[in-house]
Amino acid sequence: MLIDTHCHLDFDRFDADRDAIVQRATDAGVLQIIVPALDLQNCRTVLALAEKYNGIFAAVGVHPNSSAGWQDSWIGVLRDLAQHSKVVAIGEIGLDYYWDKSPKEVQKRALGLQLELAAELNLPVIIHNRESSVDVIQMLADSPLVGRENPGVLHSFSGDWETAVAALDLGYYLGFTGPVTFKKAGDLREIAKKVPDDRILVETDAPFLTPHPYRGKRNEPAYVAYVAERLAQERGVETVVFAQQTNENARRLFPIIGN
Repeated sequence: MLIDTHCHLDFDRFDADRDAIVQRATDAGVLQIIVPALDLQNCRTVLALAEKYNGIFAAVGVHPNSSAGWQDSWIGVLRDLAQHSKVVAIGEIGLDYYWDKSPKEVQKRALGLQLELAAELNLPVIIHNRESSVDVIQMLADSPLVGRENPGVLHSFSGDWETAVAALDLGYYLGFTGPVTFKKAGDLREIAKKVPDDRILVETDAPFLTPHPYRGKRNEPAYVAYVAERLAQERGVETVVFAQQTNENARRLFPIIGN
Protein backbone atom coordinates (compact mmCIF):
# COMPACT_ATOMS: atom_id res chain seq x y z
CA MET A 1 0.00 0.00 0.00
CA LEU A 2 1.19 3.53 -0.80
CA ILE A 3 0.05 7.11 -0.32
CA ASP A 4 0.54 9.61 -3.15
CA THR A 5 1.13 12.77 -1.13
CA HIS A 6 0.94 15.18 -4.09
CA CYS A 7 -1.15 14.75 -7.23
CA HIS A 8 -3.05 17.33 -9.32
CA LEU A 9 -5.91 14.98 -10.09
CA ASP A 10 -8.20 17.92 -10.75
CA PHE A 11 -6.32 19.01 -13.90
CA ASP A 12 -8.21 18.80 -17.18
CA ARG A 13 -5.77 16.20 -18.49
CA PHE A 14 -7.67 13.75 -16.28
CA ASP A 15 -11.18 14.82 -17.23
CA ALA A 16 -11.77 12.04 -19.75
CA ASP A 17 -10.84 9.12 -17.49
CA ARG A 18 -10.58 10.32 -13.87
CA ASP A 19 -12.69 7.48 -12.47
CA ALA A 20 -10.50 4.93 -14.25
CA ILE A 21 -7.34 6.60 -12.93
CA VAL A 22 -8.62 6.42 -9.37
CA GLN A 23 -9.51 2.77 -9.91
CA ARG A 24 -6.04 2.01 -11.33
CA ALA A 25 -4.51 3.67 -8.30
CA THR A 26 -6.65 1.54 -6.00
CA ASP A 27 -5.74 -1.60 -7.93
CA ALA A 28 -2.06 -0.68 -7.57
CA GLY A 29 -2.44 -0.27 -3.80
CA VAL A 30 -2.50 3.54 -3.79
CA LEU A 31 -5.51 4.05 -1.56
CA GLN A 32 -4.97 7.66 -0.49
CA ILE A 33 -4.11 10.69 -2.61
CA ILE A 34 -3.56 14.29 -1.58
CA VAL A 35 -4.63 16.87 -4.15
CA PRO A 36 -3.21 20.38 -3.52
CA ALA A 37 -4.86 23.51 -4.86
CA LEU A 38 -3.20 26.26 -6.89
CA ASP A 39 -5.62 29.17 -6.56
CA LEU A 40 -8.94 30.08 -4.94
CA GLN A 41 -11.13 28.69 -7.73
CA ASN A 42 -9.04 25.55 -7.84
CA CYS A 43 -9.50 25.12 -4.07
CA ARG A 44 -13.18 24.48 -4.60
CA THR A 45 -12.43 21.99 -7.35
CA VAL A 46 -10.09 19.90 -5.22
CA LEU A 47 -12.60 19.96 -2.36
CA ALA A 48 -15.25 18.61 -4.72
CA LEU A 49 -12.90 15.75 -5.64
CA ALA A 50 -12.28 15.01 -1.98
CA GLU A 51 -16.02 14.83 -1.44
CA LYS A 52 -16.52 12.49 -4.40
CA TYR A 53 -13.78 9.95 -3.64
CA ASN A 54 -13.22 8.39 -0.22
CA GLY A 55 -9.45 8.14 -0.55
CA ILE A 56 -8.82 11.66 -1.83
CA PHE A 57 -7.86 14.51 0.47
CA ALA A 58 -7.23 18.17 -0.29
CA ALA A 59 -4.88 21.03 0.50
CA VAL A 60 -5.95 24.64 -0.01
CA GLY A 61 -3.67 27.52 -0.90
CA VAL A 62 -2.40 29.91 -3.56
CA HIS A 63 0.59 28.73 -5.60
CA PRO A 64 3.34 31.31 -6.21
CA ASN A 65 2.63 31.23 -9.95
CA SER A 66 -0.99 32.13 -9.17
CA SER A 67 -0.14 34.96 -6.80
CA ALA A 68 0.29 37.92 -9.18
CA GLY A 69 -3.10 39.33 -8.20
CA TRP A 70 -2.67 38.54 -4.53
CA GLN A 71 -5.04 40.25 -2.10
CA ASP A 72 -4.65 39.92 1.66
CA SER A 73 -8.41 39.32 1.88
CA TRP A 74 -7.81 35.93 0.24
CA ILE A 75 -6.56 34.68 3.61
CA GLY A 76 -10.10 34.91 4.95
CA VAL A 77 -11.37 32.83 2.04
CA LEU A 78 -8.66 30.22 2.58
CA ARG A 79 -9.42 30.14 6.30
CA ASP A 80 -13.04 29.30 5.53
CA LEU A 81 -12.12 26.68 2.92
CA ALA A 82 -9.68 25.04 5.31
CA GLN A 83 -12.53 24.16 7.67
CA HIS A 84 -13.53 21.32 5.33
CA SER A 85 -13.11 17.96 7.06
CA LYS A 86 -10.84 16.58 4.29
CA VAL A 87 -8.37 19.48 4.16
CA VAL A 88 -5.02 18.16 5.37
CA ALA A 89 -2.71 21.12 4.69
CA ILE A 90 -2.22 24.64 3.39
CA GLY A 91 -0.74 24.23 -0.06
CA GLU A 92 0.57 24.30 -2.61
CA ILE A 93 2.40 27.44 -1.53
CA GLY A 94 5.95 28.68 -1.87
CA LEU A 95 8.23 30.59 -4.22
CA ASP A 96 9.02 30.11 -7.90
CA TYR A 97 11.76 32.23 -9.46
CA TYR A 98 11.97 30.10 -12.61
CA TRP A 99 8.70 31.04 -14.33
CA ASP A 100 8.62 34.61 -13.01
CA LYS A 101 4.82 34.79 -13.24
CA SER A 102 4.52 36.95 -10.14
CA PRO A 103 6.88 39.60 -8.66
CA LYS A 104 9.13 38.16 -5.98
CA GLU A 105 7.85 40.50 -3.29
CA VAL A 106 4.25 39.53 -4.08
CA GLN A 107 5.15 35.84 -3.89
CA LYS A 108 6.81 36.44 -0.54
CA ARG A 109 3.80 38.31 0.78
CA ALA A 110 1.48 35.50 -0.25
CA LEU A 111 3.76 32.84 1.22
CA GLY A 112 4.28 34.68 4.48
CA LEU A 113 0.58 35.19 5.13
CA GLN A 114 -0.23 31.59 4.23
CA LEU A 115 2.46 30.33 6.59
CA GLU A 116 0.82 32.41 9.31
CA LEU A 117 -2.56 30.91 8.42
CA ALA A 118 -1.17 27.39 8.66
CA ALA A 119 0.22 28.14 12.10
CA GLU A 120 -3.10 29.64 13.18
CA LEU A 121 -5.03 26.58 12.01
CA ASN A 122 -2.40 24.08 13.18
CA LEU A 123 -2.08 22.65 9.68
CA PRO A 124 1.12 21.60 7.90
CA VAL A 125 2.22 23.27 4.67
CA ILE A 126 3.06 21.87 1.24
CA ILE A 127 5.95 23.94 -0.10
CA HIS A 128 6.79 24.60 -3.75
CA ASN A 129 10.38 25.69 -4.35
CA ARG A 130 11.83 26.34 -7.77
CA GLU A 131 15.14 28.18 -8.02
CA SER A 132 14.29 29.99 -4.78
CA SER A 133 15.88 27.82 -2.10
CA VAL A 134 17.63 30.58 -0.16
CA ASP A 135 14.48 32.66 0.22
CA VAL A 136 12.23 29.65 0.89
CA ILE A 137 14.43 28.38 3.70
CA GLN A 138 14.75 31.88 5.17
CA MET A 139 10.99 32.37 5.15
CA LEU A 140 10.36 28.98 6.71
CA ALA A 141 12.96 29.75 9.37
CA ASP A 142 11.25 33.08 10.14
CA SER A 143 7.70 31.70 10.13
CA PRO A 144 5.49 30.99 13.15
CA LEU A 145 5.71 27.29 12.25
CA VAL A 146 9.26 27.17 13.64
CA GLY A 147 9.54 24.80 16.55
CA ARG A 148 6.35 22.95 15.73
CA GLU A 149 6.34 19.24 15.12
CA ASN A 150 5.75 18.21 11.51
CA PRO A 151 5.44 21.71 10.00
CA GLY A 152 5.27 20.56 6.39
CA VAL A 153 6.98 19.13 3.33
CA LEU A 154 9.19 20.49 0.58
CA HIS A 155 7.41 18.70 -2.22
CA SER A 156 9.10 17.27 -5.31
CA PHE A 157 12.46 18.04 -3.79
CA SER A 158 15.10 19.02 -6.33
CA GLY A 159 17.48 21.18 -4.30
CA ASP A 160 21.02 20.49 -3.14
CA TRP A 161 22.07 18.70 0.04
CA GLU A 162 22.58 21.98 1.90
CA THR A 163 18.95 22.91 1.24
CA ALA A 164 17.84 19.44 2.30
CA VAL A 165 19.73 19.72 5.59
CA ALA A 166 18.33 23.19 6.26
CA ALA A 167 14.78 21.97 5.67
CA LEU A 168 15.28 18.85 7.77
CA ASP A 169 16.75 20.93 10.60
CA LEU A 170 13.54 22.98 10.59
CA GLY A 171 11.51 19.80 10.95
CA TYR A 172 10.29 19.52 7.35
CA TYR A 173 9.82 16.37 5.33
CA LEU A 174 11.14 15.94 1.79
CA GLY A 175 8.91 14.55 -0.96
CA PHE A 176 10.39 12.82 -4.00
CA THR A 177 8.86 12.33 -7.44
CA GLY A 178 9.57 10.68 -10.80
CA PRO A 179 12.93 12.37 -11.49
CA VAL A 180 14.63 10.12 -8.90
CA THR A 181 14.09 7.30 -11.42
CA PHE A 182 15.78 9.14 -14.29
CA LYS A 183 19.11 7.82 -15.56
CA LYS A 184 20.99 11.08 -15.04
CA ALA A 185 19.52 11.90 -11.61
CA GLY A 186 22.39 10.42 -9.61
CA ASP A 187 22.87 13.53 -7.49
CA LEU A 188 19.21 13.58 -6.51
CA ARG A 189 19.30 9.90 -5.60
CA GLU A 190 22.35 10.49 -3.40
CA ILE A 191 20.37 13.11 -1.49
CA ALA A 192 17.33 10.84 -1.22
CA LYS A 193 19.52 8.05 0.19
CA LYS A 194 20.60 10.27 3.08
CA VAL A 195 17.19 11.58 4.15
CA PRO A 196 16.22 10.09 7.53
CA ASP A 197 13.74 7.24 7.42
CA ASP A 198 11.10 9.25 9.26
CA ARG A 199 11.29 12.32 6.99
CA ILE A 200 10.84 11.00 3.45
CA LEU A 201 7.65 10.94 1.37
CA VAL A 202 6.73 9.69 -2.10
CA GLU A 203 4.53 11.52 -4.56
CA THR A 204 3.78 11.79 -8.27
CA ASP A 205 3.01 15.49 -8.88
CA ALA A 206 0.85 14.01 -11.66
CA PRO A 207 0.23 14.73 -14.46
CA PHE A 208 3.86 15.93 -14.43
CA LEU A 209 7.24 14.30 -13.71
CA THR A 210 6.34 10.81 -14.89
CA PRO A 211 8.80 8.17 -13.65
CA HIS A 212 10.69 5.66 -15.74
CA PRO A 213 9.52 3.54 -17.58
CA TYR A 214 6.63 5.87 -18.54
CA ARG A 215 8.65 9.06 -18.83
CA GLY A 216 7.20 11.31 -21.52
CA LYS A 217 3.64 10.13 -20.92
CA ARG A 218 0.99 11.49 -18.59
CA ASN A 219 1.73 10.69 -14.98
CA GLU A 220 -0.91 9.22 -12.65
CA PRO A 221 -1.14 8.17 -8.98
CA ALA A 222 -0.56 4.46 -9.63
CA TYR A 223 2.94 5.34 -10.83
CA VAL A 224 4.04 6.41 -7.34
CA ALA A 225 4.99 2.75 -6.96
CA TYR A 226 7.91 3.28 -9.36
CA VAL A 227 9.20 6.13 -7.22
CA ALA A 228 8.95 3.99 -4.09
CA GLU A 229 10.64 1.02 -5.73
CA ARG A 230 13.62 3.06 -6.91
CA LEU A 231 14.04 4.82 -3.59
CA ALA A 232 13.83 1.53 -1.71
CA GLN A 233 16.48 0.09 -4.00
CA GLU A 234 18.77 3.07 -3.47
CA ARG A 235 18.29 2.95 0.30
CA GLY A 236 18.90 -0.80 0.46
CA VAL A 237 15.54 -1.88 1.89
CA GLU A 238 12.63 -3.96 0.68
CA THR A 239 9.98 -1.96 -1.15
CA VAL A 240 7.27 -3.13 1.25
CA VAL A 241 9.31 -1.88 4.22
CA PHE A 242 9.96 1.48 2.57
CA ALA A 243 6.29 1.81 1.60
CA GLN A 244 5.22 1.18 5.17
CA GLN A 245 7.67 3.81 6.42
CA THR A 246 6.53 6.47 3.95
CA ASN A 247 2.90 5.72 4.80
CA GLU A 248 3.65 6.20 8.49
CA ASN A 249 5.41 9.46 7.66
CA ALA A 250 2.47 10.70 5.59
CA ARG A 251 -0.01 9.91 8.33
CA ARG A 252 2.17 11.64 10.92
CA LEU A 253 2.44 14.77 8.80
CA PHE A 254 -1.18 14.67 7.62
CA PRO A 255 -3.01 13.00 10.53
CA ILE A 256 -6.43 13.51 8.95
CA ILE A 257 -5.71 10.82 6.37
CA GLY A 258 -5.08 8.31 9.15
CA ASN A 259 -8.45 8.85 10.78
